[in-house]
Amino acid sequence: MGHKFEVYKDKAGEYRVRFMYNSEVMFSTQGYASKSSAISAIESIKKNGPDAPTEEAE
Repeated sequence: MGHKFEVYKDKAGEYRVRFMYNSEVMFSTQGYASKSSAISAIESIKKNGPDAPTEEAE
């Protein structure tokens, strides 16, 4: 299928976002109390991600 964002509820009852590529989880976010906050996180990633710098951790 390619790539997608997925909003899900974890065992603790918090909403999380994971980004998937070819059924593999590439990253997952922190937990959010509301689904709307998780969706806002997706919009923030889409808006700010393309210009984010890449840094190497030592």
